[in-house]
Amino acid sequence: MEAFNLLIVFAVLVIITLKMAIRIVPQGEEWIVERLGKFHTTLVPGLNIVVPYLDTIRARVSTRDLILDIPRQEVITKDNAVIHTNAITFARVTNPRDAIYGIEDFKTAIQQLVMTTLRSILGEMDLDQALSNREQIKAKLKDSILEDVADWGVTIKSVEIQDINPSPSMQASMERQAAAERERRAIETTAEGNKNAMILEAEGKLEASKREAQAQIALATASGEAIHIITRNIQDKELPAMFLLGDRYVSMLEKMSKSPNAKFVVYPADLQEAIKGMLGGVFKK
Repeated sequence: MEAFNLLIVFAVLVIITLKMAIRIVPQGEEWIVERLGKFHTTLVPGLNIVVPYLDTIRARVSTRDLILDIPRQEVITKDNAVIHTNAITFARVTNPRDAIYGIEDFKTAIQQLVMTTLRSILGEMDLDQALSNREQIKAKLKDSILEDVADWGVTIKSVEIQDINPSPSMQASMERQAAAERERRAIETTAEGNKNAMILEAEGKLEASKREAQAQIALATASGEAIHIITRNIQDKELPAMFLLGDRYVSMLEKMSKSPNAKFVVYPADLQEAIKGMLGGVFKK
């Protein structure tokens, strides 16, 4: 009976020993093995044999892509604007030994490193640059942390900036500024239009004045030529002038009669004598 009991105990110990010696590592993981408290080897996916009671599994490390969320944080830009930003990091463990022994918690370390570096990069930019240069920020952020995380056996595949937004108070201020800028442009446009209209009106008046002056000169020249022709033909100095002045006088009265304010138009009883009276002083000289 005792022999049977010992056999059972021995069989149980063998089973436990074999279970401790045989390790099956799933795909996408690598296991860190320590022997008597010191790093011994790394188990790759598949069937692996270790020394029971001497070798222990220190850590199971995933070699698949890791998705690390970078918490939202406030950042002050170069021009003292407050913005909120967050990101997401895609990383992969390429050396499980360094990831376990190189730093205490490589995931938390990567998150903190990305937050600090992102805050530093945005702090060197103006608000407009931070809002419009997202691709440049991503590239600069990845290049800045790549060397540091390499010491931890981790490779950064990508860093994506999820949001870069002004704080609520800053956004309200920007909206007020944009409204003021639109109003200023509208006022400038209106003023420019009024100025152009005034310039065109002044140019029109100037052109009209020039044409009026030219017309008066042409009329005076024509009148002089008419007087000269009539005088030459009839050999009378007084009659040509009387004729032209009478014609002008009649034309003026005709215009006055067409005015809406005109009530009566009075013609002199003796138009010829009236014109002679007007010219009397001239011909006496």
